[in-house]
Amino acid sequence: MASEIQYLDTLCKELYESTDQQVRLTAERALSEFSDSPACLRQCMLLLEHGSCPYAPLVASNTLTKLVSKTGVTLEERYELRNYLLNYLVHRKNLPNFVVTSLCQLFARLTKLGWFDFDKEREYMFRTSVDDIAKLAQESIDRCALSVQLLGHLVAEMNSSNAMSSITKHRKVAASFRDVQLFDIFQLTVSMLQTAYDSIKSVDDAQLNLINGLLQLALNCLTFDFIGSMIDDTSDDNVNVQVPTVWRIAFIDTTILKLFFGLYASLPGDLPSKALACLVQLASIRRTIFNNNERQTFLSQLCAGVKAILDNSEKLSDQATFHEFCRLVARLKSNYQLSELIKVDEYPKIVRLLAEFTVQSLRMYQFSANSTYYLLSFWQRMVSSMPYVKASEPHLLDQFAPMVTTAFIESRLQLADAVVNEGLDDPLDDSGSLIQQMEQVSVIGRCEYQRTCALLLQLFDGETAAFERALASGDAKVQTQSKTRLTWLVMVIGAAVGGRVAFSSSDDHDLIDGDLIC
Repeated sequence: MASEIQYLDTLCKELYESTDQQVRLTAERALSEFSDSPACLRQCMLLLEHGSCPYAPLVASNTLTKLVSKTGVTLEERYELRNYLLNYLVHRKNLPNFVVTSLCQLFARLTKLGWFDFDKEREYMFRTSVDDIAKLAQESIDRCALSVQLLGHLVAEMNSSNAMSSITKHRKVAASFRDVQLFDIFQLTVSMLQTAYDSIKSVDDAQLNLINGLLQLALNCLTFDFIGSMIDDTSDDNVNVQVPTVWRIAFIDTTILKLFFGLYASLPGDLPSKALACLVQLASIRRTIFNNNERQTFLSQLCAGVKAILDNSEKLSDQATFHEFCRLVARLKSNYQLSELIKVDEYPKIVRLLAEFTVQSLRMYQFSANSTYYLLSFWQRMVSSMPYVKASEPHLLDQFAPMVTTAFIESRLQLADAVVNEGLDDPLDDSGSLIQQMEQVSVIGRCEYQRTCALLLQLFDGETAAFERALASGDAKVQTQSKTRLTWLVMVIGAAVGGRVAFSSSDDHDLIDGDLIC
């Protein structure tokens, strides 16, 4: 047995540590044969128990993950392996993070595959996993962090269809997990976050690591595919978090919003971006979970939190935090109506702050267009809703939307200069993003359309004259710069004219369109 372990240990070391490509390939082939052998399960257990190479547990874990996904492992073997893994993780100290992650993924895979398996007493054998893990959360900080990591991987695994033989089977397991244990996991997570927040002033690195895991676990719960729709999580269009009605009690008193906004304000480093990612999902909770008064209260608390961030915006200098905040702003309008936003306390100040923030963001080239897309999306939806609010309701968009339009146009001209003078990537080459931006500005620019038109005509006439001077000068760089600025202006003018909507057009707007075309 010792020689067998030593041989496998050597292969693991050669695979991950050797600088000789041929040695690595030989080790990879040998380990591939090992994973196909009838004694694979026993050998993996030996490697976990007695392997000395740091990569031995990783190889064993990855091999076991593939093995248990096949049909050749008996129920008893899977259950014994599940118990062994939990004991192994609890009692093995100082395991590398990559090993812990792999073993947690294996544990989650075993739990999912055995979700509907039961013993002789008709007890579901693998469903005790959550209870067993939750007990660890009451012990030392290290075991608490381990329990959070296990739960995080379990929720992620239940939300993934990769391990199942069919989508139907995956949906059946995911729906059962949602109904039986997901809400309990979410409540435990929020409770632990509240405890951590109550002592936030005295946290150390270990506790920050725990909070990081809790935020990821909360996000995994909130991004769960509750209705089995297999939505594209890369799209933010019309995304609602379809939580079951039983989850209602977690949201109606808005305490949860205060918790996550408080965590955002108090946490260091990259943790605020994770708190905001959770708030993005909370802002997307389906409307029907609330009655009218509860929905207005929830929205008011959301807006108060957004205002607090804008009043103290230092943390938004971080790219990831800025991106998540932009997503949060967009969700305010995608999930709520303009008439509801107008009723929020301090709405005039909030919409002014958002306009100023958008103007500033458009002029900061270091932030990705993927982020500012969400800000423009917010204003696009706000302006689109103007015909549906009463004239007596002061939406103030006629005051602030033109600020956004002006900032967009002027910032694109400044960006054109930067592309030529500083060698920045030219956004005109990204047709997908460009089309999105033009669609957005075509709507936003229609608010106070006379002002939009006057600005475009003024800039276009000035740039045409500048281009003629550049041609006469023979300076190729100046010609390129002027041509790029003109390209932007032509595209925005085309978008503005193309934004005409027949049912809301007027004779004045038609005359303005004629001026732009001519």
